[in-house]
Amino acid sequence: MNHNDTLIGKPLPKVDGLAKCFGTTKFADDLFLPRMVYGKILRAIHPHARILRVDTGKALARPGVLAAITRSDLSIKYGIMPTSQDETALAVDKVRHVGEAVAAVAALDEETAEAALEDIEVDYEVLPPIMSIEEALTAQVRIHEESKWGNAQKEVALEFGDPTAGFAQADYVREDSFFYEGSTHLPMEQHAVVADFSPDGKLTIWSSTQTPHYVHRALAKVLEIPMSHVRVIAPPVGGGFGGKSDPFPHEFCAAKLAMLTGRPVKITLTREEVFYCHRGRHPVKMWVKTGFRKDGAITAMHFRSFLDGGAYSSYGLASTYYTGALQTTTYQIPHYKFEGVRLFTNKPPCGPKRGHGTPQPRYALEVQLDKAAEALGLDPIEMRLGMLTPANSETINGLKVTTSGLRECIEKVRDRSGWSEKFHQLPPGRGIGFALSCYITGAGLPIYWNDMPHSSVQLKLDRSGGVAVFCGAIDIGQGSDSVLATVVAEELGIDPADIRLVTADTDLTPVDLGSYSSRVTLMMGNAAIEAAQKVRSLLFTVAAERLGCPEQDLSARGRKIFSRTDPERALSFAEAVQLAETHFGMLGAVGSYKPPKLAAPYKGSGVGPSPAYSFSACIAEVECDPTTGLVNPVKIWIAHDCGRAINPLLALGQVEGSVYMALGEVFMEEQVFRRGLHKIPSLLEYKSPTTLEVPEIETILVESLDSRGPYGAKEAGQGPLLPVPPAIANAVYDALGVRIDEIPITPDKVLKALVLKERGDSLRVSVPQFAFPAPIRWQPGEKEKRP
Repeated sequence: MNHNDTLIGKPLPKVDGLAKCFGTTKFADDLFLPRMVYGKILRAIHPHARILRVDTGKALARPGVLAAITRSDLSIKYGIMPTSQDETALAVDKVRHVGEAVAAVAALDEETAEAALEDIEVDYEVLPPIMSIEEALTAQVRIHEESKWGNAQKEVALEFGDPTAGFAQADYVREDSFFYEGSTHLPMEQHAVVADFSPDGKLTIWSSTQTPHYVHRALAKVLEIPMSHVRVIAPPVGGGFGGKSDPFPHEFCAAKLAMLTGRPVKITLTREEVFYCHRGRHPVKMWVKTGFRKDGAITAMHFRSFLDGGAYSSYGLASTYYTGALQTTTYQIPHYKFEGVRLFTNKPPCGPKRGHGTPQPRYALEVQLDKAAEALGLDPIEMRLGMLTPANSETINGLKVTTSGLRECIEKVRDRSGWSEKFHQLPPGRGIGFALSCYITGAGLPIYWNDMPHSSVQLKLDRSGGVAVFCGAIDIGQGSDSVLATVVAEELGIDPADIRLVTADTDLTPVDLGSYSSRVTLMMGNAAIEAAQKVRSLLFTVAAERLGCPEQDLSARGRKIFSRTDPERALSFAEAVQLAETHFGMLGAVGSYKPPKLAAPYKGSGVGPSPAYSFSACIAEVECDPTTGLVNPVKIWIAHDCGRAINPLLALGQVEGSVYMALGEVFMEEQVFRRGLHKIPSLLEYKSPTTLEVPEIETILVESLDSRGPYGAKEAGQGPLLPVPPAIANAVYDALGVRIDEIPITPDKVLKALVLKERGDSLRVSVPQFAFPAPIRWQPGEKEKRP
């Protein structure tokens, strides 16, 4: 087979030179640059159906089609979590949601690839779809036949302290039910991938992903090629928010098609396909029972969550635990019981969206606390101030809180908003509400458990004074590249502009686990500091000798290394590098970071521990129209304890971005389905706030410096979302006197609540019955769980 059989493109330049080299023009004419081709994916049209036959014969006969793949080509299971790998790149036995990948083609152009999908014949045996939490609990049919618990992916029951005794000590006990609708990430950039398989058997893919390291591992497993033969490059990502944290079918399909065709293959998902890939916010029903003393202090809490997980596991194990893990990090809860279950349904899989698993329970908790404060005759803010989890403490479920600026956050938004003059005192239809929250700064454990570093950074210095920094972290718009350059520049005393970054390339950069769980600044930052300090030590050694002063007297600033006591005694940074290279040889260093061991000794304790926790407080003022049910936010005050703000402008942007996303969830966003189909899979119909809907936001950064973070930094990208929805809901109650215990708060719900209020009734959320397993019992100080 000659090159013309498989390669189409333009001849390489300088053919005459090649002809002279090889003594013939024929070889030169046969040398072509491989032309990129285009892949498209055929997706399921039924939410639940058995696959009887897939025939790609007609598609392969279409001119311009180069390859087609089906279930037999990509049948190995994978998943982001090692213990729940239940996905295949192309559906094997049956499809479990509309939009699931069934087959894929590669063609010379996108139009031909699209047409070829119409040629593929698929026969289905349609099965009953399961489209809700309640149906998943009661249906006889199983979405995954191998599931141990029917349609339940995971059941959790944990008990800390003695909740029964805690409730007996309460002066007031209340029970409430809540529902938080699912929503999607809506990144401006759709998912896309280019794959290239070289003649030497090496695979390279460029993918819009938040987790190149985990995609690297999954590709090697599914394609059955060594990890050392797989290279994943993540270019700067145009928005992720958690939606690009999984390995996805289009990545495997592009790779397999590239292997079959010998050409680069590009697959770009349409916006509708992105909606069906999903991995967004879980719809969650919650039941909360809490006991209070007369002063508002909590005596015990029992929290139940029911997660609609969609068709596959994704991050679902962690999501389930997160709905119960962080309640104790904000309030002192001496006795606590958590029960949770994640259920499979015939919808696109849910996963991590900004705040992963924690906005839903935070909404329930903060709204219930407002109800309790009213019943007890207490100011909602003063009640909360009396029971905050203190800094440097351990919670009842074994989470170790280091620094906390929560009290300062609360006091600042209270004072800035004029809370005391507004609460219960604004005109009818206008109200003000408060809520607070906490979030992790990186997970304490990697997704696959091991003792290796979570992040590493490599530095290389050249004689001109330039510094190259290599790190596997990927910038998804959160500013991690800026943080990396700033940290290294700070340690070496140079300008960030002097630094060249090489990031997110599994062949060239050391491992970073990915941009998720607000982990990058802390983990990558600490690794960068370690590497830079190693290099700085070498530079100071030679500089001290040249300048005739002790190393302890040296400082690095302004591209110079100089004596603190006599700043005129100085070397330029480039001079110091040349001296050090003369003395030590080529200059470079590596730094790594892994969190301290934080998990308590009980099953399930791996979700929730973090090197540090961020804290947020929010006050929202709203204006409500009782005739239309419309709720308009007037102003948001948000204070966020992010530790040291390495780049204050970026930190402010992250906080305000979180507020923007929260406003979408609380007022309009819904990932909902009708007969298995997404009701609104486009930017025209899926409503998200524009600048016209976003009110004035007053952002306050609180810096409680945490010794575990680089220069004291903690997270800023996810936690500020959490308190906004409950603050809005509490403000609506202050304005209209009606409780909306479900998200989103839409005009029809407001009007219905007002009608029910006239009848002396209120909106209610139903929560299903479920027989949870016997709980694992543990309390601080125990070395092992109690049966």
